[in-house]
Amino acid sequence: MDELRSGLDKPSHFRLGLAMWSHSNWQESVYGHGIKQAERLARYATIFNTVEGNTSFYATPAQQTVMNWHSATPDDFRFTFKLPQTITHQRLLQHCGQELKDFFQVMAPLIDKTGIWKIQLPAHFGPENLPVLAQFLNQVPQGLTYGVEVRHAAFFAKGDAERALNRLLIDKKVNRIIMDSRPLFALPPSNAAIIDAHKKKPRVPVHAIATANNPVVRFIGQPDDAVAQLAQQGVSALPKNNDAFFDNWLAQLPLWLAEGREPYLFIHTPDNETAPELAIRLYQTLRSQIAAQIQLAELSLLEKIPEETSTQMGLAW
Repeated sequence: MDELRSGLDKPSHFRLGLAMWSHSNWQESVYGHGIKQAERLARYATIFNTVEGNTSFYATPAQQTVMNWHSATPDDFRFTFKLPQTITHQRLLQHCGQELKDFFQVMAPLIDKTGIWKIQLPAHFGPENLPVLAQFLNQVPQGLTYGVEVRHAAFFAKGDAERALNRLLIDKKVNRIIMDSRPLFALPPSNAAIIDAHKKKPRVPVHAIATANNPVVRFIGQPDDAVAQLAQQGVSALPKNNDAFFDNWLAQLPLWLAEGREPYLFIHTPDNETAPELAIRLYQTLRSQIAAQIQLAELSLLEKIPEETSTQMGLAW
């Protein structure tokens, strides 16, 4: 199979990435033969121009690790890091000034390469907690870009609570992170990876709103062959596939781009084994869609390496 090289070399308005940069199943599809684990980030960053740094949610990395990540990525690469769960889930954004200071002190070497600092809130963080969120957004280091992901049902009910949340985020110029898990939950619990993802991923309505300049879409897709496998098993009522769900984003993403916004699109699959292939395919579909509306020069493209060049590089898909 043909290989990819430098998919998003000089991004200007659009950022594409995955849930992580290191996965044992991506050796041939992303890294190539001979690439060591410590070199995976550098290889990942030649294809994608952003990534979800979810590990910071569980533990703050060592500062030397942070500096290594900085060295491994080009100047135009952008990480997105979750604030630690001690701040967002245990202290619920309160009485966490020292933890916040310590976290950003460690992460300081990556300030210039972090596009969004993500504040993921638990499902029990509800409308009554909005004043706490407002105070917290005044407390975090200013001049950085933040995104908030909520999971309380009231924030998806299109009522007063959601309007209050959106007004707060707009006033603070903070992005509302959008979780699109429709493709995942369209699938029956047919294997261990899907069952696990059903348990861990939130099932919330998709409200495509941009409250600031960097709307974030987390698209939890299916393995591309999932629907075909169900058909082979004789399932008569087949769910919609990835493309059917992504049609909404084919319409919305160009609108944000036309408004001068810089959206982030993160592609997941239940176990993320085939997430790179899905991300690349959906990006290529989006690229074709944008061609009629926005100059292609404003997007960096995923390109193919000629076969003879691939052989010389020793990389294989």
